[in-house]
Amino acid sequence: MSGPARSIYITSPEGETGKSMIALGVLDLLTRKVQRVGVFRPVTRATGPDAHDYVLELLLAHDGVELSAEQAIGVTYEDVHADADAALSRIVSRYHEVASVCDVVVVVGTDYTDVAGPTELSFNARVAANLGAPVLLVVSGKGRTPDAVGNLVEVSVGELRSHHAQPVGVVANRCAPDEIEHVRSTLTALEGRSPDGSGLATWAVPEDPFLDAPTVRAVMEAVEGRLAFGEEALLARETTDLLVGAMSFEHLLDRLTDGAVVITPGDRVDIVIGLLAAHAAKGFPSLAGIVLNGGFFPPESTARLVADLDPNLPIIRTDLGTFRSASAAATARGRVTKDAQRKVDTALALFEQNVDGAALLARLDVPRPEVVTPLMFEYELLSRARADRKRVVLPEGDDDRILRAASTLLGRQVADLTILGEEQPVRARAAELGLDIDAATVLSPHDPEHVELFATEYARLRAHKGVTIDEARERVQDVSYFGTMMVHLGLADGMVSGARHTTAHTIKPSFEIIRTKPGVSVVSSVFLMCLDDRVLVYGDCAVIPDPTSEQLADIAISSAATAAQFGVEQRVAMLSYSTGESGTGADVDKVRRGTALVRERRPELTVEGPIQYDAAVDASVAASKMPGSDVAGRATVFIFPDLNTGNNTYKAVQRSAGAVAVGPVLQGLNKPVNDLSRGALVQDIVNTVAITAIQAQSSSPTSAGETS
Repeated sequence: MSGPARSIYITSPEGETGKSMIALGVLDLLTRKVQRVGVFRPVTRATGPDAHDYVLELLLAHDGVELSAEQAIGVTYEDVHADADAALSRIVSRYHEVASVCDVVVVVGTDYTDVAGPTELSFNARVAANLGAPVLLVVSGKGRTPDAVGNLVEVSVGELRSHHAQPVGVVANRCAPDEIEHVRSTLTALEGRSPDGSGLATWAVPEDPFLDAPTVRAVMEAVEGRLAFGEEALLARETTDLLVGAMSFEHLLDRLTDGAVVITPGDRVDIVIGLLAAHAAKGFPSLAGIVLNGGFFPPESTARLVADLDPNLPIIRTDLGTFRSASAAATARGRVTKDAQRKVDTALALFEQNVDGAALLARLDVPRPEVVTPLMFEYELLSRARADRKRVVLPEGDDDRILRAASTLLGRQVADLTILGEEQPVRARAAELGLDIDAATVLSPHDPEHVELFATEYARLRAHKGVTIDEARERVQDVSYFGTMMVHLGLADGMVSGARHTTAHTIKPSFEIIRTKPGVSVVSSVFLMCLDDRVLVYGDCAVIPDPTSEQLADIAISSAATAAQFGVEQRVAMLSYSTGESGTGADVDKVRRGTALVRERRPELTVEGPIQYDAAVDASVAASKMPGSDVAGRATVFIFPDLNTGNNTYKAVQRSAGAVAVGPVLQGLNKPVNDLSRGALVQDIVNTVAITAIQAQSSSPTSAGETS
């Protein structure tokens, strides 16, 4: 499905425009809209095991791309220098190899590191014209007035058109935030100035200095240093300030900032100990690292003291002197790389907030998808959650995965968050990891005011079980109970937990406090199974071991409602080892009664049962086993007869078919509470929070004080 309208060529008239950030945003947008997205670099600096094309590595690491670096590269700069025409021919041939296996290709032009000079934009224009790829031009607004940005765009667009390239859009990136509106109005005035009357789509994106911040590891490599103390994982934190600490510590203390790396002579023991104390102290900046220069190192007694303090903060040794250390550290460059998750989140958020994705897709004539891939489904989750933000409580603030997920959720503006834990250690750990959770509320589960409020309410709710106020006071300080009480009393719209706790520990409080919706007798669960081309709903795979017929009916009705909530058609298959009227026995009879109850209680639902799995999913099997059925061969909601069958089946499909299993999603509660696997990845947590927020958007709970 290759062609002029199925690719986009992203290029710039100069270096340092942040083109990779825009390319990442375009790629992320396309992977949520089409099934097979490719990446292509017409020219790269070099090839081989020691070569690095950071832009290509970043884009190939995206979940929606399934190409190797070798496939995604056209030629090297050396090839262009040797014979530009032959290199261009090779680029076109290599591009079409990628286009033949993809629906859309994101082509990222050269980086102004080798071709150099004003001819480089002309070269990119020639490549784009020969690929038949419309061009998205990226210019830098950094250090430029809005009028200067407009002039640069006019000249660059003219250069592209003079070489027969087709510019369809312009992004002015890295603009001063206080001039962004002026830049936008300047660009808008240019939109209609097109010889063919087609006009240009234009956008402006503000600069975020964080994207240019180097990591502590980059600083360490720049000063030719080595890690002496501290947590190696924290070398990935971004450095937002460099300080030379050669003055007395009391003067240095006033200059410390969050994210700073302090360079100090290795024999200044007073500064080293003072910096560690300040870093650990409440209310003082969280440092990113310390560089000990000059080849000095604290004497044995002091080194033993530092070691006994067991600092997480990276402490780096270098043989360079103060001036050379500071000069070298200042050259360390920050990049948006595949491993810099906070930078990736920041870049994607900037793109989403400032570039009209729908307008860009219209320019590229990207067709409406006929399938739903896992990435498309995940994107829809985040978009829907973002459209009506809800507050979700995360009880496990002592887990790094929760903090990383929180940083992503806040950066992408998916939900408002309350994280349970002691504020100073939680925020300090997030800062150490280089995460931004400033927008989150961090609340202690031992906060006296909340404990008293929750204990009074819990004692009232559980008075029929003989719970006293003292017992309630102790119980609600458990994070699962504390978070559930927040949801119950409307201080949060939903809760996500389970990264460090069992399913029972997570959901037992909700059975006692939030209770089930009217007309629903049980809490059950589903997994949203994201296959290559569609999403199916499997229930119950996590909660009820051996449901009765009545419970099966409840599970089916709740699962159909969950399916509708997430855009999945409601064709319900009540699974058994027998199809139709052919089988008998207690197990199949249970499913038959459950199916009848569903039809009685929800006559508008399309449901079939008992039915075997193959008859439910395969049209040819359905034609022979259950002809004429509206469900057989095209089921979307699968209700398993027991937990053993459901749990094993979802895991078998997940592993053998490569499906993405999102869940378990709890259903039937008055307000949403969802459980995580203790092996949950950060993306699993992000998805589950988005699901919880969407459930909260459409839930119609009973009043806070009512129980069933």
